[in-house]
Amino acid sequence: MLKQALSAAIVGAIVLTSCGGGTNSDAAATGEKQEAAATTGAALKIDTAATRLEWHTAHKGGVDPHTGTLSVTSGTLSVDNGNLTAGSFEISTASIRDIDLTDTAKRAMLEGHLKSADFFDVAKYPTAKFEITKVEPYDSTRQKSLLAGATHLISGNLTLKDSTKNVTFPAKVTATADAVSAEANFNIDRTIWGMNYKGPNNPQDWMIQKEVNLKLNLQAKK
Repeated sequence: MLKQALSAAIVGAIVLTSCGGGTNSDAAATGEKQEAAATTGAALKIDTAATRLEWHTAHKGGVDPHTGTLSVTSGTLSVDNGNLTAGSFEISTASIRDIDLTDTAKRAMLEGHLKSADFFDVAKYPTAKFEITKVEPYDSTRQKSLLAGATHLISGNLTLKDSTKNVTFPAKVTATADAVSAEANFNIDRTIWGMNYKGPNNPQDWMIQKEVNLKLNLQAKK
């Protein structure tokens, strides 16, 4: 009964929201760090060339939106009897790129700012990490998601800079003994990980949207 109540609370926290700039996605439920899921079955290596991680953010009200990418550099996903059970992967923060600006100087300025201590602090924290803590079936009859074809709820510890928080979001997972793919589209609140421009109480930070949209297409194979 307690397990059902906790599960319902997590589902209830995944509210529908809209990220400025018109990207509709689910808001990830966020909590404290959890124990990693037990590794069972076969470990499949993440295909970093086929995997894509895209970000989207903007100023308040969706003003001056920007879209870019981050590179997943390594990791594995565990599959047992056709089910995703565990896994983790690392992200190079130094790989952050903007893909919407055509002005080379403006693009370099934005990328440099995102790499600075105001946000990712790449010099001090060159990698970010995601580690699965739970994989649950997604029930469309009682759960509502903006992700078409969602099959599972994935929970995992997301480490950005020196902070680790657990996030839960809907995903579309396809798994066989030889390959697995996981697609997700969700928002996180950057300030929970201490990403604040000139501090959490600075008026300049208030002008930047807290929500950052992440689109993940994760591919792994033998």
